[in-house]
Amino acid sequence: MTLLLQLSDPHIREPGRLAYGRINTAPYLAQAVQTILRQPQRPDAIVITGDLTDFGRAAEYEHLQSLLAPLADVALYLLPGNHDERQQLRASFPAHAYLGNGEFVQYSVPIGDLQLVTLDTVTPGESHGTLCARRLEWLAAELERQRHKPVVIAMHHPPFRTLIGHMDKIGLLSGAAELEAIVARHLNVERVICGHLHRSIQVRFGGTIASTVPSPAHQVCLDLDPDAASAWTYEPPAYALHALPKGGRLVSHLAASGAFEGPFPFHDGGKLID
Repeated sequence: MTLLLQLSDPHIREPGRLAYGRINTAPYLAQAVQTILRQPQRPDAIVITGDLTDFGRAAEYEHLQSLLAPLADVALYLLPGNHDERQQLRASFPAHAYLGNGEFVQYSVPIGDLQLVTLDTVTPGESHGTLCARRLEWLAAELERQRHKPVVIAMHHPPFRTLIGHMDKIGLLSGAAELEAIVARHLNVERVICGHLHRSIQVRFGGTIASTVPSPAHQVCLDLDPDAASAWTYEPPAYALHALPKGGRLVSHLAASGAFEGPFPFHDGGKLID
């Protein structure tokens, strides 16, 4: 079985600095790392779908490296979000050759029996996302190369409306329809996994499922009023575990980040407990 773990939006700042003047995101990522280390099965790889840091600064990426260090024996794949800076990301993670040196951070890597294909949705200097013709052409060619293998596409901005108004205003504002048409031509795309929303959201997309995951720290408030204020909350953090059994279909689990009591048996000496 192939296990791909997805984290997203840790928003790491320099040690001791607070995001939004209120939350220290670092202990939350450290908590997620410890939760991952306690899992019964170690993932084959971890992908972090953007907003790795809060401002894309060298000191923030250095802090991120230290927080992720306990996962050194797991393959780690990074992609930028609107809070990141591509060139600084590459400079701070020089051993991660897959980040490349081109205009965009897009790559395709094998993970067990599946292929992870990433898209760069960053619009420099803006919060919203973009998929231009060049990025989409690269994806179409790569999906054709991987047409006989299960594929997971990873990106930061989700290519669908979430109905959270203030987030949709800074969502993927161009290229979503073109992306869906490309995905629809490739039935081997098992999932399109995204970040940016700091919530668990799923939708049908291009004949498959597109989804977002919560942050390991803070979450976007669930308010579907189109005029709702832009706000976040201390809802429970989480991450996703995407499992591909041999010859089967991808199954996605949402896992709470933190330490909880248990596990406890449902029976006592072979008998159900009354």
